[in-house]
Amino acid sequence: MMSENKELAYDGLPLPRRIFSVATVSLGVTVAVMDVTIMNVALPSMSQSMHLTEADTIWIVNGYQLAIIMCLLAMSTIGEIFSYRKVYMFGLSVFTIASLACAMSNGIGTLVASRMLQGLGASAMMAINMTLLRLSYPKSWLGKGIGLNATLVAIASVIGPSLSALILSYLSWRWLFLINLPLGALALYMGYKALPENVVRLSERELPKTDIVLNALFFGSLILVVLGYSHDFNPWVIFAIALVCFGVGFSYLRRQMSQEFPLFPIDLMRIPLFSLSVLTSVASFTAQMLAMVSIPFLLENTYGYTESETGVLFSAWPVSIMVAAPLAGSLIGKVNAGLLGGVGLAFLTLGIGSLAFLPDSPSYVDWVWRLMFCGFGFGLFQSPNNNVLLTSAPLNRSGSASGMLAMARLIGQTTGATLVALLFHIFESGAPRAALCAGSAVAFLACVVSVSRLALKKK
Repeated sequence: MMSENKELAYDGLPLPRRIFSVATVSLGVTVAVMDVTIMNVALPSMSQSMHLTEADTIWIVNGYQLAIIMCLLAMSTIGEIFSYRKVYMFGLSVFTIASLACAMSNGIGTLVASRMLQGLGASAMMAINMTLLRLSYPKSWLGKGIGLNATLVAIASVIGPSLSALILSYLSWRWLFLINLPLGALALYMGYKALPENVVRLSERELPKTDIVLNALFFGSLILVVLGYSHDFNPWVIFAIALVCFGVGFSYLRRQMSQEFPLFPIDLMRIPLFSLSVLTSVASFTAQMLAMVSIPFLLENTYGYTESETGVLFSAWPVSIMVAAPLAGSLIGKVNAGLLGGVGLAFLTLGIGSLAFLPDSPSYVDWVWRLMFCGFGFGLFQSPNNNVLLTSAPLNRSGSASGMLAMARLIGQTTGATLVALLFHIFESGAPRAALCAGSAVAFLACVVSVSRLALKKK
């Protein structure tokens, strides 16, 4: 009863502490998300300077993503039991130290290990960031705050390669990691001063060590199966990993079914609004990644644009998100999230689909309006969906809700990128258009799921 009263009475941090808390979360998660994509442009130069094969080099990216996905839900649970603030500060500290270790690495083994350590830190930040926003903002401002965060995450995902190209034009690849040091130090200082403590803590709950291990093995083997298939692993190796994934997954999920506060939030997935919002998020990020990975190939290989032209044209997408996400945040609470998300995903469906059917000699305008449709639609959808996903969970389960939000994004991005790789195996030069057609279809599916939430509102 006392915890319920605390939840009802709590209404965010006072000014100016709120500003520094939000700035800490925004800076940390922006750097963590950007590091998912910032390496892509640097891989060729890293491969040459370290004398690596392409197959070895790709693990610089995969190791980071693998560590995030394996640790994400565990970090959200640890935050619920102990302290969101401490978990976030731990993640920020590990990420910053690991960035220095990455910059100092001279071999592929130490670099991949440092990247996985960096991913551990990033997982703590990604798992907790939305919860800290919920605790920082007053209830009346939460929608706008989530809109701002969605804008930063989306822009960080898109501009990572462009920023990487700019740095590599003047400096070595090591500076891609070194720039994290001053940013991390600044975020740590602000976080120490401003981040909120838990309003309600599940302190009576024991740390589920067995579940944490099973969770890491399950999601790690699942992603390895996906990566193995897209990177030409031996079929028998993929089959063996898939067997491990199935066996561990069965044991893991059966344990979760019997727990009051499971690590994998089955209790939250039983809430229809929450589960539909998770499904919408996975599908939308799959569609987004299908488009984002394939569009540069379409621009450069099919239509012959230069890298600089591709970068300028592609900027229409994040610019549109910057317009749409704050607008969507201001509409939260005024327009049903299912409807608002459905409209945004309809724009995304049309934008991606129209890119697949460009004329033979498209003008810059032909590209820009289509890319703007994509960005505006995604920005219009993401903020309301994140808000519903977060607020449909009880405050004492905010950590798990935030973890699932980040997990949905990463699973969608991984699935989309893997599908593009698969389509290149099947269609070769026709793969970019095939990926855009698939992306439009998945975006339409997300639109249907989003609109289906309107029926829940009536009940």
